[in-house]
Amino acid sequence: MSSEMIPELFDVAIVGFGPTGAVAAGLLGLQGIRVFVCDELTEVYDKPRAIALDHEIMRVFQQLGIAQALEPFTEPFTNSEFYGVDGQLIKCMSTVAPPYPLGFTPSLVFTQPAMEAVLRQRVSSMPSVQVNLGHKVTGLQPSDDAVTLTVTDAQGQTRDVSARYLIACDGASSFVRKQMGIELQDLGFDEPWLVVDVLVNDKGLAKLPKVSVQYCEPQRPCTYVIGPKNHRRWEIALNPGEDPQQMATPEATWQLLSRWLQPDEATLWRQASYQFHALVAKEWRYKRVFIAGDAAHQQPPFLGQGMCQGIRDAANLCWKLADVVQGRASDALLDSYGAERKGHVTELTSRIKGIGQLVGQRDVQKARERDARLLAECGGQVQPMPRQNVQPALVGGCLDTSGHAAVGTLFPQAWIEEAAGPVRMDELLGCGWRLLLQTGADAAFAQAASSAQPGLRLRVQSLGAPGFQESSGVLASWFERMGCQAALVRPDHYVYGAFNTAQDLKAALLALQP
Repeated sequence: MSSEMIPELFDVAIVGFGPTGAVAAGLLGLQGIRVFVCDELTEVYDKPRAIALDHEIMRVFQQLGIAQALEPFTEPFTNSEFYGVDGQLIKCMSTVAPPYPLGFTPSLVFTQPAMEAVLRQRVSSMPSVQVNLGHKVTGLQPSDDAVTLTVTDAQGQTRDVSARYLIACDGASSFVRKQMGIELQDLGFDEPWLVVDVLVNDKGLAKLPKVSVQYCEPQRPCTYVIGPKNHRRWEIALNPGEDPQQMATPEATWQLLSRWLQPDEATLWRQASYQFHALVAKEWRYKRVFIAGDAAHQQPPFLGQGMCQGIRDAANLCWKLADVVQGRASDALLDSYGAERKGHVTELTSRIKGIGQLVGQRDVQKARERDARLLAECGGQVQPMPRQNVQPALVGGCLDTSGHAAVGTLFPQAWIEEAAGPVRMDELLGCGWRLLLQTGADAAFAQAASSAQPGLRLRVQSLGAPGFQESSGVLASWFERMGCQAALVRPDHYVYGAFNTAQDLKAALLALQP
């Protein structure tokens, strides 16, 4: 179709079919939203970039129906031990103890090419999603009621595609972000590092640490990550005067790895020099255009949150887009996307940056002071701290304003007893708006739920009701810890509000009217 002809019309167009774009397309496709997605590349990148994910992301994959298919490509993340100037343990990051709050192992390592292949296959099978690989966006024109893309294929043929909304998931050098004039805010982290992925043989594996390690050594800070099976990753700080391109050659890489491995003990899978940044977009929406994933933010990799952040963007935005496109909410709901995600990403990136600065302290005296301070804080006995404790809550946006501690946090997912065996809660309740009631909660809560506007399609469920007996106890302990009788949960599993009176619940439901 030439650019002069009437453009094809979709509900949502997505530029970029990496993990963020694919998840966005999948979540919209589940609801029958007409989606156009394109990517300049035709194949999944065959080397790992992301290596870590968490239980929140696995819950999204569960929603897409691929969690079980991904299990062969994941393993639990080991503890991460931090060692100081003199080789002493100064800090340890771990995972929360069972029962797991979201129904999955909280911290995982995974093989990205295999995961992306499963994700793409699932999304490409959805009837309302049109996937166009080998297609590059070469023009962009937003208007008051649509966004028109000029798309060029590998043969140079162009066509125009229009959509009511556009999500740009086209990476750190995003064409769309630049076309919209959206600037990035620098959070003050800019360091050269070499990232090395290695497939290690049995001889090599016998020599390597059995947990992941942060070497907080001023002469050359380094991270060692245990990936799935025999995959190991090193992130190695480059020193002043070192040429990043030269350091990424096999010869220089093996020299850096010689502390741990020799060439006959492993095969290099990937080595690449990166400038680690901490950047967040100043604006996340321009008219009908939204940015997500690396197009909206970049962070150092010290907690393995890069891909997770992008998938959180998609999960946050897509239920809102679906509600607006299908007439259940007004366009104003979409403004909450940037408000919520920018604040969350900025806070988490700042915390990640803090860990990076702890690992990467180059001044020997300050590093010794760091070691002494961390050991003093724990009384000389390092206690593991769960990685999940670093995650901030959502603030502002589409959330109740009561100030309850549960607001903006993830609601747990229990295992529910069924005749054929336990199943995860979302399989029974779905992933729409849900009102969960404490065992024995006042019947007035359920009555108040009837005041919800029909478009909310609110599912009400009481703990301990027939057919809803949890085997893990995570819901009961959550309600006890939060001190509330009712929790109103959004489609992305974040708590909209927590209540102890039916009147407060009713007021919150009225505030959600479009």
